[in-house]
Amino acid sequence: MPKRQLSHVDPQGEARMVDVTAKPVVLREAVATGEIRMQRSTLDLIDAHAIAKGNVLATARIAGIQAAKSTGHLIPLCHPLPITACDVVFEIPASQDRIRIRATTRIAAQTGVEMEALTAVSVAALTLYDMCKAVDKTMIINDIRLVSKKKSKI
Repeated sequence: MPKRQLSHVDPQGEARMVDVTAKPVVLREAVATGEIRMQRSTLDLIDAHAIAKGNVLATARIAGIQAAKSTGHLIPLCHPLPITACDVVFEIPASQDRIRIRATTRIAAQTGVEMEALTAVSVAALTLYDMCKAVDKTMIINDIRLVSKKKSKI
C-alpha cells in the first residue's frame, strides 16, 4: 500500500497551503461537537441568567459563529472561506453536569469547512469557560471532534 502524503507539506518537507484552484465548487457541510463539564450550580446560574458577564449561551453562540468565519486568520494554512451558514447549538443533558456543543458549517467551495466547525466548537467552549470561570474552577473542556463531513454537486 502506498504511503499517504500530508497535503500541507511539499516534497521538501516544508509547510504549504494546498492549491485547490483546479477543484470543482461543490456544496460542503461539516459537523463538529464538544463539551464543557461544569458544576450543576454553574448550570443553574446560566439558566437563571445570573452570571455577571451576561447571557452566557448567547455570547458563546456568537463567539462560535464569529470564530468559524475567522478560521482562515487563526490557523495558518487554512483557506479563508466565505462560509454561507454556521449554526452553534447547546444541549444540557439530564445529568446536569455539562453543556454539549454542536456546530454545523456550510459552504459552496473548492475545499471543506471542517476546520471552521471545529473552531466554532472550540471558541464557543472557551467562551463558556471564560464567562463562568469566576464561579466554577472545575470546568473541563473535552471531546472536541469532527463527527461528519459531506459534499454534493451543485
